[in-house]
Amino acid sequence: MNDKADRIKRMKLPPVDPALAHRLPPGQILTERFPILHEGEVPTYDMDKWTLRIFGEVEAEKQFSYAELMRLPQRKLVTDIHCVTRWSRFDNEFEGIRFRDLLETVQIKPQAKYVMIHADYDYDTNLPLSELLGDNVLLAHKWGGEKLTAKHGWPLRLVVPHLYFWKSAKWIRGIELMSEDRPGFWERNGFHNEADPFKEQRFSGEALPIPEDEWERKEYD
Repeated sequence: MNDKADRIKRMKLPPVDPALAHRLPPGQILTERFPILHEGEVPTYDMDKWTLRIFGEVEAEKQFSYAELMRLPQRKLVTDIHCVTRWSRFDNEFEGIRFRDLLETVQIKPQAKYVMIHADYDYDTNLPLSELLGDNVLLAHKWGGEKLTAKHGWPLRLVVPHLYFWKSAKWIRGIELMSEDRPGFWERNGFHNEADPFKEQRFSGEALPIPEDEWERKEYD
C-alpha cells in the first residue's frame, strides 16, 4: 500500500497563491469539487442493524444505533479540508454530532490518551484524544445540507478538518479509547502519524514536500 505514498512523493510542486497562504497549506491545489478517494469497496448497510461502538479505556462499553445518534445534539460546521493527495476545498458545511459531545455519554478512564477510529472495511486511523476534543471535530452525516453520499462516508464519517483528510475516516463503526498509541492503516503504510497539513506531515521518515495530482483523475460527487 505504500506505493500510494511513493506516487504522491513523485509529483510536481504547485505554487501557493500568497493571498491564500493562511488557508491553503503548502503543496495543496484548491478545487471546488469533492474528489472521492478510498480503499476497497463502498459498504452498504441495513440501518436497522447498524451500530457505532465505543470501547477500550472506558468504564463501560457503549453501543449506539443510528436513531440514537440522531437524538443527540446536532451541530453545523463550515470548514476547509485538505487531502494528502494534494487537493483542498474551502467552506464545506458538515452537520453531525460533535465528537466530544458523544464522548460525554461514556466515562473515560484517566489513562485514555489516544483513539483508534475503526471503519468498514477493515480501515482504521489513530489520533491523540486531544486532537478530537475541539469545537470543529464532528461525526458527520450531512455535507452541504444533504445526507452524505455513500461514497463520501454515509451513514457516518469523522471530520477532523485541521489534519489531512485520511484521518477523517469514512464509514466509521468503532471508537476505541487507548492508553498507548498504535498506527492505523495508512500510518502503517508510509503516512505520517500526526498529519498536520500546514507542517506538510504527509509521510513518515524524511519530509518530501512534493505534491500529487492523482485526485484529478478520480470520481467526484
